Amino acid sequence: MVKWTNHALAQLRHIHDYIAQDSPFYAKRVIESLVSKTIGLDELPRMGRMVPELNDEAVREIPLYSYRILYEIKPTHINVLAVIHKRRELLPEEITRDPN
Repeated sequence: MVKWTNHALAQLRHIHDYIAQDSPFYAKRVIESLVSKTIGLDELPRMGRMVPELNDEAVREIPLYSYRILYEIKPTHINVLAVIHKRRELLPEEITRDPN
């Protein structure tokens, strides 16, 4: 099962709102693509690469468009932790990890 943290969902809303200023159609399309990209991560959890800044085997990322989708492999599920722009520096506060 793939779960999204509240933090990652808030980032999705921010991305949507930013793109929607120019095109509500493409905003919806980008968000749908980002969410779709995470479908199946529970079956192939190591599909993404390790996040170089964190050096943690359980935290991985998959790229889409100009975004990095960060997720954590848990024993029972996958947690999507963050969706950040590739050009931004990854800051620790952008990663909210679920203790479970």
